[in-house]
Amino acid sequence: MPLLNVNGSSLYYNVQGKGTPIVFIHPPLLTSINFLYQMEDLSQHFQVITFDIRGHGKSQYSKRPITYKLVVEDIKQLLDHLEIKKAYICGYSTGGSIVLEFLLTFPDSALGGIIISGMSYVNDDSLRKKISLGVKLANAGAKKVLTWAISFGNANKIELFKKMVADARLSDLRNIEQYYRYSLLYDCNDQLNNIDHPILLVYGMKDKSFHQYAKLLNEKLPNNELKFTNTKHQIPTKAAYELNKMIKQFCLSHD
Repeated sequence: MPLLNVNGSSLYYNVQGKGTPIVFIHPPLLTSINFLYQMEDLSQHFQVITFDIRGHGKSQYSKRPITYKLVVEDIKQLLDHLEIKKAYICGYSTGGSIVLEFLLTFPDSALGGIIISGMSYVNDDSLRKKISLGVKLANAGAKKVLTWAISFGNANKIELFKKMVADARLSDLRNIEQYYRYSLLYDCNDQLNNIDHPILLVYGMKDKSFHQYAKLLNEKLPNNELKFTNTKHQIPTKAAYELNKMIKQFCLSHD
């Protein structure tokens, strides 16, 4: 099991394939297994890199609180460890916010960004309530409830559901709570026009509450492409074929 020491914490990662590197970033509680279908398909064309954020899945509990700055620093260390100078950075949901933070922090280490069902800040009551519930359940020690709910919502097959549950059970609720809570505080809207990397934005047609975030990013990011899939929020698993095709076309067109 490949592990990287990042300032006293062990980070689990997985690398498959050769070619242009793409790093995938997962939301709270979920782990790198959420990108199983991207790993299987895209690794035939690219070097696909997944990892478990500190305190999630097979990565060790972090004594340092989970912030986007910390995750971005870990990604940079992982790229340096793999001797990768530049990569596409791809994030799902809150992972999309981390993509933006990476592009702002380490612009010279990125080829571009891919944001799936993501946002630059939390700006609606519905999403704020959902994330706040995650904070409350984590603080209450309700790991089983969180694990089953998030895994059920994202899995499209029983086999994947079981893998998601098994990975989530390894996670530490303290770091999960920190990740959830930080996502309520993050806001990079006033810096979006400083990001000149090519960015692919992918959203679900049925994920209507996130269309405001798609519109905002499409308007404020100088160099982006906005695409939609015929699904809800959980695009990496429930619209994998469409998503993978979009990622292939995007990366190949900017090589």
